[in-house]
Amino acid sequence: MMTTITNIQDLRALAKKRIPRAIFDYADRGSYDERTISANRADLAALALRQRVMVDVSDRTLATTMVGEDVALPVAIAPTGLTGLFHGNGEICGARAAQAFGVPFTLSTMSICSIEDVAAATSKPFWFQLYVMRDREFSKSLVERAIAAKCSALVLTLDLQIQGQRHRDLKNGLSVPPRLTLANAIDIATKPAWAMRVLMGKRRSFGNLDGFVKGADSLTTLSAWTAQQFDPSLSWKDIEWVRKIWPGKLILKGILDVGDARAAAATGADAVVVSNHGGRQLDGAISSIKALPRVVDAIGHQTEILFDGGVQSGQDVLKALALGARGCLIGKSFLYGLAAMGEAGVTKTLEILARELDVSMALTGTRHVRDVTGAVLDR
Repeated sequence: MMTTITNIQDLRALAKKRIPRAIFDYADRGSYDERTISANRADLAALALRQRVMVDVSDRTLATTMVGEDVALPVAIAPTGLTGLFHGNGEICGARAAQAFGVPFTLSTMSICSIEDVAAATSKPFWFQLYVMRDREFSKSLVERAIAAKCSALVLTLDLQIQGQRHRDLKNGLSVPPRLTLANAIDIATKPAWAMRVLMGKRRSFGNLDGFVKGADSLTTLSAWTAQQFDPSLSWKDIEWVRKIWPGKLILKGILDVGDARAAAATGADAVVVSNHGGRQLDGAISSIKALPRVVDAIGHQTEILFDGGVQSGQDVLKALALGARGCLIGKSFLYGLAAMGEAGVTKTLEILARELDVSMALTGTRHVRDVTGAVLDR
């Protein structure tokens, strides 16, 4: 067991040891040749910070707001599918850790624990992520359930109307529907603690779908239904439809193109997330950090800009803020912590990001996250 955890990569290494390879790779890998997932990290790393000295930074704060909500750190936990397979009741663990730390948690449509499960386990509103599916009545019912759960924002994902192929998932048997292989069975047998936690969790299938698909009593059946439900006919008119049934804050996730950014802002969305789905959709698309300043220049005066794509350190957060983001979403980093140590691991992830951001702000002569500008970058 690793005795000293100092960064997100330590949590990643621990997660890799503790959960089956198929589950780990689902979070860790990207689509096709994985050029975009690699670019997300490489382009963030290529940005240099500007060291400043002899500046009084004794009074610092990481507190700010995201979509009008007070946050202790400019970070929100991104929606991630199958979270409850990384650790038993994984969505509940993530939501509780986020609530205690003072940052938003986003529950995915494709979660294992349901909207109601998470709402019952928490005392503060969380965000809900929606896929608009072919079955509009079902999509509407999800929105109604999010309203009933008092979710404070709806995150509408725009970039998954058709699923990009993830070679590693297919080879591992984590296809849609899942395929059990001998290698998977052997791998799971070597992870008894993980298996016990998942088996003892509230659910082992898609909680938000369970009970809606008649006769569906397994992850395989629900996954097959979901694969048929992603809708390639989605258009900006569907945003209007969502607006009519959702009364709260609306966040549009999955913007890289400036033209799409302008169209998103025109809907009146409260925030737009610059994201390439973590390099898991269109391989060969530009990195999120390269797209960020273009989107900020185009619509930053109209709506709040959030950033998603490769954030694995507090310095990554600082760089995104410097290029105009109000805050960042974390997916992989969250799942590494969850898989490694459960709820405590999610807390550890947030603590690491907060500490690194705090130190990096101080060494760039910055007191407040709201004061971060492009001046902290050496360019």
